[in-house]
Amino acid sequence: MRAHKESHLLICVGLFLFSFSSYLSSTGPLYCKSQRQFNLNGLHKFGDVILGGIFKMNLYTASSELFFTSGPQHPMCFGFDPVGFRQAQTMAFAVEEINRNSKLLPNISLGYHLYDSCSNLGISLRAALSMTSGRGEPFQLNESCNGKPPVLGIVGDTSSTRTIAISSIVSYFATCSCLSNRRLFPSFFRTIPSDAFQVRAILQILRRFNWTWFGLLISDDDYGLHAARSFQSGLAQNGGGCLAYLEVLPWGKDEEVLKRIVGIMEKSTSRVVIAFAHQSNMLHLMEEVVRQKMTGLQWIASEAWTTAIVLQTPSYMPFLAGTLGICKFITPGMEFEGKTKERLCTGNESLRNIETEFLDLSNLRSEYNVYKAVYALAHALHDILQCVPGSGPFQGQSCLVYQLQRVNFTTYFGDQVSFDESGDALPIYDVINWMWHSDGSTEVKNVGEVNELASKIDNLNLDEDKIFWNFEPKKVCLQSTYLCSESCPPGTRMARKKGEPVCCFDCIRCSEGEVSNKKDSTKCTSCPEEFWSNRQRDHCVPKSMEFLSYFEPLGISLTTASLSGTLLCTIVFGIFTYHRTTPVVRANNSELSFLILLSLKLCFLCSLLFIGQPRLSTCQLRQAAFGISFVLCVSCILVKTMVVLAVFKASKPGGAGSLKWFGVMQQRGTVVFLTLIQAAICTTWLISSSPTPHKNTQYYKDKIIVECVVGSTVGFGLLLGYIGLLAILSFLLAFLARNLPDNFNEAKFITFSMLVFCAVWIAFIPAYINSPGKYADAVEVFAILASSFGLLLALFGPKCYIIILKPEKNTKKAIMGRGTTRS
Repeated sequence: MRAHKESHLLICVGLFLFSFSSYLSSTGPLYCKSQRQFNLNGLHKFGDVILGGIFKMNLYTASSELFFTSGPQHPMCFGFDPVGFRQAQTMAFAVEEINRNSKLLPNISLGYHLYDSCSNLGISLRAALSMTSGRGEPFQLNESCNGKPPVLGIVGDTSSTRTIAISSIVSYFATCSCLSNRRLFPSFFRTIPSDAFQVRAILQILRRFNWTWFGLLISDDDYGLHAARSFQSGLAQNGGGCLAYLEVLPWGKDEEVLKRIVGIMEKSTSRVVIAFAHQSNMLHLMEEVVRQKMTGLQWIASEAWTTAIVLQTPSYMPFLAGTLGICKFITPGMEFEGKTKERLCTGNESLRNIETEFLDLSNLRSEYNVYKAVYALAHALHDILQCVPGSGPFQGQSCLVYQLQRVNFTTYFGDQVSFDESGDALPIYDVINWMWHSDGSTEVKNVGEVNELASKIDNLNLDEDKIFWNFEPKKVCLQSTYLCSESCPPGTRMARKKGEPVCCFDCIRCSEGEVSNKKDSTKCTSCPEEFWSNRQRDHCVPKSMEFLSYFEPLGISLTTASLSGTLLCTIVFGIFTYHRTTPVVRANNSELSFLILLSLKLCFLCSLLFIGQPRLSTCQLRQAAFGISFVLCVSCILVKTMVVLAVFKASKPGGAGSLKWFGVMQQRGTVVFLTLIQAAICTTWLISSSPTPHKNTQYYKDKIIVECVVGSTVGFGLLLGYIGLLAILSFLLAFLARNLPDNFNEAKFITFSMLVFCAVWIAFIPAYINSPGKYADAVEVFAILASSFGLLLALFGPKCYIIILKPEKNTKKAIMGRGTTRS
C-alpha cells in the first residue's frame, strides 16, 4: 500500500508540472521547458525518431534528508543490476538491428534515450518527464504548445507500480491486471501477459493436482495486491479450493514481520504456498525459512520470481526444489559482444567462456519482451509512414496508438506478436520446474504449457513424468489433498467454523425440500413447488401424488363395500321380482319399493366416483350423482310414508276421500318433482362454480394432495341441506305412523332407517371438515355406503327374511289375521 500511495502522489506532482509548464509557455515565448534539471544516468543514441526506455540498472537509491530550508538533493544510485543492464542493452541491440533492416523503416534511423530507474518510483517519473519534455532543454512548439515530443514512445518499466505512474507506451515486465483498463490507460500496451491470465494458469495447475488448501503470499505493491484480488475472484468463480492464509511480504528485511509470516506458514495444515512476489521479497523470506528450517512445502511461483537465479543456490534448494512456476521460457540466443566487451572484458578473453550473471543467456525472458516491445513500436511507426495523407482514420500522422493496436508480426525466432483489445500480449505460458540434481546443481526446466488461446476449457498441457518433486515419496505431493476440512459431498452445505480459516467448515445436511448437487456448496437450493428432495438431498424429484386410489388398502376396502352393496341391491331386486305377487312384496306399494332399490344401487355405484385420481369430469359428476341418487331414494321413502298415513286415515269412517290424493300418478309425480329440485340445484352449482381438481401443497411438504375443490360451498350446502330436509320430514312422518294398527306396519322400519340415515350424515359433517385430502373423500364414501346399507337393511331386510325364511307368513291371511288379533 505504501508504494501504491507513493505512485498516486507522484502522478499528481507530474500533472502539476505539466500544467504549470503549459501555463508558462502560453504566457511567454513559444518554448516549453522543464522547471528543474534532473540528474539522470542513461545511454543515448541520436536518430530521426527517438524511442525511450526505463530500466533498473542500479539496485537501490539513497536520498538526502529534508529540512524544508532548501530544495531536495538529487538521489544517488548504488549497486549494479546485471539483468536490468542486460535489458537496456537488448533495447539498444534491437534498435541497431532495425536500423540495419532495409525493409523495416527504410530511410529512417531510430535512436534511443535509455534511463536508469534505480528501482525507485520517483526516478522513473523524473525519467519519463525528461523524455517527454526534451531532457530539460527548450524545444520549440506551435502556438497551441502541442508539437511533436522528442520521444515517440517509452519502453518500461520493470515494476507495475512504476509503470502505472509513468503510463508508458509499451511495457516489458508490468503484469498488473489493472493496466488492462482501457479507460484509465488508453495508450498502454505490454509484451508480457496480464496477471489475470497468470492467475488462471495457476488455478489450472492447482486443479490438476487436486490442491485445494493453500496459502497465498503477495508483495506490498500494485502487482501483489491486484494479483491477490484476481486470485480470490478466480477461486470464488471456479471453486475447487480456498485460502488457509493470505500474508503481505515486506519490502525490506523486517525480521519481526518475516518471522510472524513463517510462523503462520509452519502452524498451518496447508503445504502448498503460492507467492505473487518479487525476487527481493522472496530472498528476505527464504532467509527466515532457512533459519527456521521449514521444509515440506510445495511452492507455486508467480512470473516475477519463477526464474530468479539468486534463489537457485545450494542453501535455498532444499526448501525450494520442486517449485512449479509459470512464465514465457525463452532462450532465443541473442548476443551482445559488441556492446559489452569494453565494459566487462580486457579484450583478451572470450566472452563465451566467461561465467557471469550478465552473460548468462540460459533464459532471456524479460530481455525478449524488451526486444518485442521495440519491434512493436517500429512496426507501428512503419505502418504510420505507409498511410496515404487524407485516407487514414486520423488527421496528420498522430495514429501511433491506433497502429500499435493493429500490430501483428512474427519475430525472427518464430513468435507471433500482437495485442488484444486491452493492449495485452498473447496469453501463452510455459510451466517450469526447479530441479535439484544429485551433484548439487540446479536446473529450471520446461515441463508444460498453458495456452489461453486454445478453444478447450482446460488448456493445461503438462508432462508430469518430467516433474521433480522435493518429497519422499513423490506421491505425497501428487495425491494428497491439503484441507482443513474434508470436502462436503452433494446433499450437504458448508458451514464455516467461527474463528477459523475459511476452509475450516462443517458439512451440514440439507433440510427437507432443499438440495445441493455439487461438492462444497455454500448453500442448499429449495426445490420447485411440485418437487421435493430425494433421500440423498442431491437432486429434486417430483412430489408423490396422493389421492384415494383403487390400489391402496383403504380404496380397495371401500370399492369392495360399494360393489357388495350394488350386488346386494341386485339380489334383493331379483328376490322381489321373483316374489312380486306375494303379499309381502305387494303390501304398501311395490312400485316404490323397486324404485328405492334402483336408487340405492345408484347410491352404491356413485361412491366409486370418489375413488381414483380426481379429474374435471369426475369432480363434476360425483357430487351431482350423489345428490340426485339420494334425493330419489329419500323422496320415494317420503312418498311411501305418506301413503301409509293416507291408508290408515282412509280406514276410518269418512276418510276414504284421502286416498284420491295418493294415487299411482300422484306418487310418481311427487317423486319426480322432488328429484327435479335437486337436479336444478346441481345444474346451477355446476354452471356457476363447478368443482375442479386441485393440487394442494399446503397439507404436506413432501407430497401433493390431489383433491376436488367444491367450488361453491353454498351449492354444496344446498345439496346436502335438501337431502337432510327430505330425510327429516320422512323421519317425522314415519315416527308418527310407527304405532298404527297393521299386520305389517312398514312405518317402524322407515323410522329406523331414517334414524340411521340422519345419524350418519350428522356425524359426516365435522368428520369431513377435519379430514385432509384423500381422507375427506374416504369419509364421504363411508357416509354414502353406511347410509345406503342402513336403508337397504332396515327397509328390505325384514321382508327378505319373511320371503326366504318364513314363507308361511307371506300370506294374506297371515297378514290380515295379525291385524285382527291386535284389534
